[in-house]
Amino acid sequence: MSEYVIEMLNITKEFPGIKANDNITLQLKKGEVHALLGENGAGKSTLMSVLFGLYQPEAGVIKKDGVEVKIKNPNDANALHIGMVHQHFKLVEVFSVLDNIILGVEPGKGGFIQKDEARKKVVALSEKYGLRVDPDAMVEDISVGMQQRVEILKMLYRDNEILIFDEPTAVLTPQEIDELMEIMRGFTKEGKSILFITHKLNEIMAVADRCTVLRKGKCIGTVEIKDTTKEELSHMMVGRDVDFAVEKQPAKPGKTVLKVRDMVVPSKMHKNNAVKGISLEVRAGEIVCIAGIEGNGQTEFVYGLTGLEKITGGSLELEGHDISRATIRERSKLGMSHIPEDRHKHGLVLDYTLADNMVLQRYWQPEFQNRGFIKKGEVVKYAQKLIDQYDVRSGQGPATVARSMSGGNQQKAIVAREIDKDPELLVAVQPTRGLDVGAIEYIHKQLVAERDRGKAVLLVSLELDEVMNLSDRILVMYEGEIVGELDPKQTTVQELGLYMAGAKRNTKGGAANE
Repeated sequence: MSEYVIEMLNITKEFPGIKANDNITLQLKKGEVHALLGENGAGKSTLMSVLFGLYQPEAGVIKKDGVEVKIKNPNDANALHIGMVHQHFKLVEVFSVLDNIILGVEPGKGGFIQKDEARKKVVALSEKYGLRVDPDAMVEDISVGMQQRVEILKMLYRDNEILIFDEPTAVLTPQEIDELMEIMRGFTKEGKSILFITHKLNEIMAVADRCTVLRKGKCIGTVEIKDTTKEELSHMMVGRDVDFAVEKQPAKPGKTVLKVRDMVVPSKMHKNNAVKGISLEVRAGEIVCIAGIEGNGQTEFVYGLTGLEKITGGSLELEGHDISRATIRERSKLGMSHIPEDRHKHGLVLDYTLADNMVLQRYWQPEFQNRGFIKKGEVVKYAQKLIDQYDVRSGQGPATVARSMSGGNQQKAIVAREIDKDPELLVAVQPTRGLDVGAIEYIHKQLVAERDRGKAVLLVSLELDEVMNLSDRILVMYEGEIVGELDPKQTTVQELGLYMAGAKRNTKGGAANE
């Protein structure tokens, strides 16, 4: 019997213009959490997609329990008890949780689906692993963290023994991440084996047994976690030392750029308002961060601010102009840029090229059009400039279709486009979600540089380290209201956590009270 439950030996996978996996070997032991670490576009998701049967490699073999296997599609993978939670979930939004879990393996009798049996199994699994979900809820109505639990239950329902998690924490709150780590530890105690794709070094140190590092499609090496450090792993990943601290001078706030007064935004989920009379100001030359646990109205606040949703009360002022009823394009022209929370829904047109995506909010400007005709050459030249400046990795440069790029490189493209518009107000929502340490370091420097150029930056983040490192002021949002204003130099992560959980309240920025 082989000591490895899965072996991927000398795997090579190519796409037009890029060798995504170049002769990579990865070996997974039974009952271990094996982390796969690498920069955005290093080839991690591609390698796991080969194992799950979504791609066929040009070279190399896959063995399960020492025996060579052919995995032509995800059904073959499931037959071998291999399951995968994808970075961008594969759920049918208009189906219920239960229907999504049993999709493709519906238990039936005489041509009828036996949902009662399936429900019992799903409820038993969710209780056993602490994955509390409502089987009857519609997927479109539940939070991202809940959707991830549905994906995990899909794997467990199919009795998978080898579990692939592709960037599982990219969309989770700190509390949900802790819960997921506990769930993963529980799986390995039962003898399940986990492949864990991530570029969050803290998580690897907390939960993984071993780690294989990829860089630009090549395998750099495999290390035992107990024998290594975060610094060593980051050096293996990006090929240089990475500075984890954000270096910045004290802020020099100037004029008020954004003024929000008594803003109200309705909720789509229930009858209450999601944003309940919020007032705040952001000045030139400062980074103001809205912190909070997901689902406390931050998303609706940003939608109301950027014009994705209509506000039903209060007013918004940008640079002295009332934008309460302005269109998205009018807000953009007045100097607002928006790095959205959901890069696929609101950030990119996935079937457009990278070049076209880079000018989505500027194509009507004289430099990019003449009498209504797009100057293709100018658009491509501009896109190439941003690709070089922000190290956006893509197989065919400006001609690359956005859908084919890694999530992290899609994110870098959006950040490049929004910052290059030279905005007066930059609204950055989860700007480093799904990015590797090198890219995070770069984007943090860009945000600080915008602040130092006298721009106003409104950051919305769930990453506590990011909140503490980048902010000049922290506003905590809880149940649709601002419950505290904190100075990052005067507060602790623990205190911030209490505000985020609603245990403390201090709307005026004065002394906190329990």
